[in-house]
Amino acid sequence: METLDAYDRAILQHLQANGRLTNTELAQRVGLSAAPCWRRVRALEAAGYILGYRAEVDRHKIGLGVLAFVRLDADQINTAQLRQLEDAIRAIPEIVSCHYISGAGTFELQVVGRDLAQFSKFAREVLIQLPNVKDLHTSFSLGEVKAAGTLPLGAT
Repeated sequence: METLDAYDRAILQHLQANGRLTNTELAQRVGLSAAPCWRRVRALEAAGYILGYRAEVDRHKIGLGVLAFVRLDADQINTAQLRQLEDAIRAIPEIVSCHYISGAGTFELQVVGRDLAQFSKFAREVLIQLPNVKDLHTSFSLGEVKAAGTLPLGAT
């Protein structure tokens, strides 16, 4: 599966909006019968377009009121040390996202915490102690305008 047609894009769009749709509901929304829709969903999964299904949880309702963006600067490190740092980052549940970045810094992290005091302690006792970390620069979310949601599936 190298290219997506209109049905594939429609399936992806609907599943991004609601991953709990039954196959019958999905088929009706995209204009297919159930069996071809099911085959297309399985093909999209097998080809790696659909990576998985999960619930979106409101972080505020579970007591995670702080969202911080942390630019992590690493010392000049070799490949083995970089892999060690990556593995350490992956193992920390409070780090919900990590990206290599261009410009100043090595990584951009999204970190959640209960409150500022807890985040401060976490930054001092966990983040700055990660292997080969030189410095941290933190910005805090003051409010959310748009969260990661659906990917645009226009004419791709």
